[in-house]
Amino acid sequence: MKPTLLILAAGMASRYGSMKQIQAFGPSGETIMDYSIYDAIRAGFNKVVFIIRKDFAEAFKAIVEPKLKGKIEVDYVYQDMTAHTDGYTYPAERTKPWGTAHAVLCAQGVVNEPFAVINADDFYGRDAFVKAYEFLTKEVNADTYSIIGYDLLKTLSDNGTVNRGVCVGDNNNNLVSIAERLNISMVNGEVVCDDDQSPKVLPKDSSVSMNFWCFDTSIFDYSKQLFTEFLAENGQALKSEFFIPIVADKFIGNREGVIKIIPTSAQWFGVTYKEDAPAVKESLDQLIQSGEYPDNLWK
Repeated sequence: MKPTLLILAAGMASRYGSMKQIQAFGPSGETIMDYSIYDAIRAGFNKVVFIIRKDFAEAFKAIVEPKLKGKIEVDYVYQDMTAHTDGYTYPAERTKPWGTAHAVLCAQGVVNEPFAVINADDFYGRDAFVKAYEFLTKEVNADTYSIIGYDLLKTLSDNGTVNRGVCVGDNNNNLVSIAERLNISMVNGEVVCDDDQSPKVLPKDSSVSMNFWCFDTSIFDYSKQLFTEFLAENGQALKSEFFIPIVADKFIGNREGVIKIIPTSAQWFGVTYKEDAPAVKESLDQLIQSGEYPDNLWK
């Protein structure tokens, strides 16, 4: 059974200020996620599922469906505020979605095979998809998941601070914990975190999560259980979010199984800030010139 690619595209893009999931960056109008889908197809994935919001579903489908027709099976999931809440009464004024782990949970019933999860607005690189496919076809099971680990230095932005999940592994490269570190930037040759955690300076060889996960479908039932607990504890807060690392930490902390850290040599880039857009276009141009991608992905 070939794995599925699940793309998180329901975010509000609050820092970026626009619907960056469908913004064109490539020479023929390609979005960042077009390159991810292209890499996934090359690696062996044969289905992509987009998690989106209903309010921009029509515009989203009009952009992605014509170019993907005949290339890969396509499906959609809507991250609805009421999904999996089982009648829980949350504040009426809450508008913020429940977070990335809830988005993944919304795919239950649509995704019925091992799957990878990525963000729509991050460029991950071909190597990451090749390694994810290998894991999902040979190693994944109900007790063994994985995360693609990126070199911290390859994930920084020249235009502002970033937040990263810093991965800590054991001697077998199994994930021990993910520490969400805030306001990370390069200062005088050091990687500094401007938050209230320690250490303030991160090792330059740190491995970080860019939200590229590989799961067995058993993650759905486990996430459902934890989401119910999350609502009981945090559901009245207007901005509380149920993130994938919350589920990952519980999974390994409760000894439900292991999450392997799979390192990649790929260069990450993305559009955290609008000022990042020119650099993204330049990076894509360089990859096209080197022959990694064609001028038109879907020609």
